[in-house]
Amino acid sequence: MTDEFHIAGRRIGADAPPFVIAEMSGNHNQSLERALAIVDAAARSGVHALKIQTYTPDTMTLNLNEREFHIDDPDSLWAGTSLYALYAEAYTPWEWHQPIFERARSHGMIPFSTPFDDTSVDFLESLQVPCYKIASFENTDMPLIRRVAATGKPLIISTGMATLAEMDETVRTARAAGCKHLVLLKCTSTYPATPANTNIRTIAHMRDMFGCEVGLSDHTMGVGVAVASVAMGATVIEKHFTLDRAEGGVDSAFSLEPAEMSALVTETGRAWEALGQVRYGPTEAERKSLQFRRSLYITRDLKPGDVLSLENVRAIRPGLGLAPGMLSAVLGRRVSNAISRGTPVSWDILK
Repeated sequence: MTDEFHIAGRRIGADAPPFVIAEMSGNHNQSLERALAIVDAAARSGVHALKIQTYTPDTMTLNLNEREFHIDDPDSLWAGTSLYALYAEAYTPWEWHQPIFERARSHGMIPFSTPFDDTSVDFLESLQVPCYKIASFENTDMPLIRRVAATGKPLIISTGMATLAEMDETVRTARAAGCKHLVLLKCTSTYPATPANTNIRTIAHMRDMFGCEVGLSDHTMGVGVAVASVAMGATVIEKHFTLDRAEGGVDSAFSLEPAEMSALVTETGRAWEALGQVRYGPTEAERKSLQFRRSLYITRDLKPGDVLSLENVRAIRPGLGLAPGMLSAVLGRRVSNAISRGTPVSWDILK
């Protein structure tokens, strides 16, 4: 049994379309005007929620550009910079939060954020956010999880890199601290991620293991993985969002543009609608199509007493005659009256 619930009036669970979250992250490029334009574009795309991140460089790391504080992985999108410089470029100024949230609410979207320390939780509480998100890199930070869970608000946790044992500890910690409504997001913490590295079959297993709602925080390109995740039971989908990848930004390389996000909302909704239930036999919508099945028809004009044979009876469309399976039962029988070509075979025309 999973934990269906509401966030700001919107139902989260298998009985509702997937809850789609647009993650702005640092794609505002340190421009409030651009941030608000991203909110507007997200609303036009049809997403249900707009998420940002609440931190400063100093709440994330130390101002050092050496050793492990310097990103030297040549495969990283952020190679050649320090952690501190990256967060200074990507963070959303706290004075922007209220106008961003107000703009989102004006469009009917649900705004919330990812906190990274106690000060950010306190600040977000002052803005009355309806829920919280824990990032993959903080999913083993038990003090932070306890602090957020203690608010009693729904908690969404990305599970990137977490082992099953770590996830179990995280879930137990959150619930013990007061979290009543939990969503775990299957996540691959590479940027971008590849479909082959995403393993969305895990979604159904996570639901069985932890008895909570499960979704996908998707860093792959395109919308295919997210749509497929709905078939695996994902009820929440999070994707990074930008106005235009060509304009750059710390997360732009793996973010969706507006037309893509619109397609994501549409196609995940269709995927959810298509799940339906286990059912056999014609649906109400199919009943009119039954007449176009094959059935037995007279294919030559017949005189009274003529014998039915493969020369004058065939299984063809439409389906108003006897079922094709009755062919052997009618062959060799005589017709009682003159029968014209194109007459459906029925027991009434036979002697």
